[in-house]
Amino acid sequence: MGEPYTLRLSPEMRKGKLVLTGTGTSQGVPLIGCACEVCRSGDARDKRLRTSAYLSVEGRAIWVDPGPDFRQQVLRLGLKSVDALLVTHEHKDHTGGLDDVRGFNYSLDRDMDVYAWPRVLDRLKADYAYAFSDLKYPGIPRLDLHPITETEIRVADIPLTVFEVMHHKLPVLAFRCGNVAYVTDTNYISAASMAHLQGLDTLVLDALQPEPHLSHFTLEQSIELAQQLKPRRTILTHISHRMGLYVERNATLPQGIELGYDGLSVDFEVA
Repeated sequence: MGEPYTLRLSPEMRKGKLVLTGTGTSQGVPLIGCACEVCRSGDARDKRLRTSAYLSVEGRAIWVDPGPDFRQQVLRLGLKSVDALLVTHEHKDHTGGLDDVRGFNYSLDRDMDVYAWPRVLDRLKADYAYAFSDLKYPGIPRLDLHPITETEIRVADIPLTVFEVMHHKLPVLAFRCGNVAYVTDTNYISAASMAHLQGLDTLVLDALQPEPHLSHFTLEQSIELAQQLKPRRTILTHISHRMGLYVERNATLPQGIELGYDGLSVDFEVA
């Protein structure tokens, strides 16, 4: 006789949402002092806060990169709660709003969990030394730091696969949740990290501008990578005013590839 038959049930899938809360480069769009047509555009899709994202799965939520526009982005979404922060790297356009976590400290009456690689947490402790001083005063941000040391992690009970991409010489954390991946600030992805980007439904990918740049993918490079990986949908982020007007540039992109914009959301499923 053969082996007894066993019914194998697929794991229950949970509903998730990824919101691009900011899609602009380090200075945002419009750029201070610039009078180009993009910076003067009346199209809301050409107005870009610093790059960040909001990831939620059935009531649990992660904020990705509390940059200088963190407060404005949270208020714009009308958020009342965030369970944890995930910081991809230590550059100020991704960490400069960390002090504003105090609003959640007050309203939720708890410390905010912050997840990042140990190097990044050390930088945060230096940049926000007053929050970690033995001599504390009322009103400082309350932060509970969690070093990421594994590839497979859970943040606020949301399963993530995290991996390294390179931002010139700086390693940056990218992540995958179900069939959605988020890759910001990069100009090189190793073969080992590319393995985590196979079989995607949606890829959110750095694409700064058409012209070459030291530490970011150009538009052409991002298109080439997307066509190699073949996700169903690729959304470009960390966009400079040099990319041109949203409506004009988006019309030139290959099928399945599009410019992101602040407020764009993606629905997905995760086990």
